[in-house]
Amino acid sequence: EGAGVTDSPKKGPTLSTSTSSFEALDPHDPNLSRLATKMFQKTGDFISSELTGPLEDYRLLENMNRATISKYSDMQQITENLSASTAEMNAKLEELMPYLVQIDEIDATISKLEVAAYKLDAYSQQLEAKFKSLTQKK
Repeated sequence: EGAGVTDSPKKGPTLSTSTSSFEALDPHDPNLSRLATKMFQKTGDFISSELTGPLEDYRLLENMNRATISKYSDMQQITENLSASTAEMNAKLEELMPYLVQIDEIDATISKLEVAAYKLDAYSQQLEAKFKSLTQKK
């Protein structure tokens, strides 16, 4: 039987699909070694850059989350202040409500007094006219 494509010259058949016959302890081509080293460096650089991109995205998301947390914290403080102010204003309104009712009652009374004053004025003008007519007849 002939040697397969995946056979190692020293060790015989292997499971590797590589066609290289490189053996770790055998002398080898320095140019091949240089190219392999360069390939591994470039592959390392590529993998490093592939990992750096998502890492930068993650850091950006972290910063955005911090900014959002800060903004929501500020908004929560504003909401709490507004809630306290609203409660205070409602308490003051409750205190003023009896006075507002009195003001409405006084306004209604004044309106009635105005109507009565106009009626009295009209009646006094009628009496004056009658008095003049009676005094002129004499």
